[in-house]
Amino acid sequence: MKQNKYDDPAFFEAYAKMPRSTDGLKSAGEWEVFRSNLPKLSGKKVLDLGCGYGWHCQYAVDQGAEAVVGIDLSEKMLEKARELTDKGNVTFERCAIEDFDAEDESFDVIFSSLALHYVEDLRSVFQKAFKLLKSKGVICYSVEHPIFTSNSSQDWYYEKSKIQHWPLDNYFHEGERKTEFLGSEVIKYHRTIETHISTLLSEGFEIRSVLEPKPSDEMVEKMGWQDELRRPMMLIITAVKK
Repeated sequence: MKQNKYDDPAFFEAYAKMPRSTDGLKSAGEWEVFRSNLPKLSGKKVLDLGCGYGWHCQYAVDQGAEAVVGIDLSEKMLEKARELTDKGNVTFERCAIEDFDAEDESFDVIFSSLALHYVEDLRSVFQKAFKLLKSKGVICYSVEHPIFTSNSSQDWYYEKSKIQHWPLDNYFHEGERKTEFLGSEVIKYHRTIETHISTLLSEGFEIRSVLEPKPSDEMVEKMGWQDELRRPMMLIITAVKK
């Protein structure tokens, strides 16, 4: 079984209290940048890898998507997604990202929000995405930024309880990172920006955009995220099947 921390009751309870869980996409600092890089979804067949609460699936349906499939390994996540979604053309399936399969060229768009840094074998995901996408289909995904994931602590350097700087270490040492998230040990996988891009290219994709989103001034003020402007936390990449 792949890592499934979100079915741990205490972990899921902590996650449920996060702003992006209670308020949806409007409290996700990277959402506006992510949204602006999605293609038109009207009439499209869409796959969401690691759908969580299903917020992105709901958005796709609201934009006129013909059919949406959301997959997640967590049954608790899927229960919440089904509870929040009342659209008939959304299907949720319990499955690890690496294990999902469908007919070749059955989707127009694949997106994934903050899930692929939990996947050990990223190349296999891109290989499958290429197979599942129609010609000129689009993959758009966000992950924690390599500057954020490089150091296992994933925290600021403090001096006398005051933030001094963000420590960058072991950037070129890719692989597993055991870090703490929501009070629990979680395994993530660090990769360089070069690896993300070169792997997509080698699997036949054409890069359309590489973005390091920062929250809007309004979000910074509302959420108290002034320090989020001191280093990138997320990376968004959009690519097209040639």
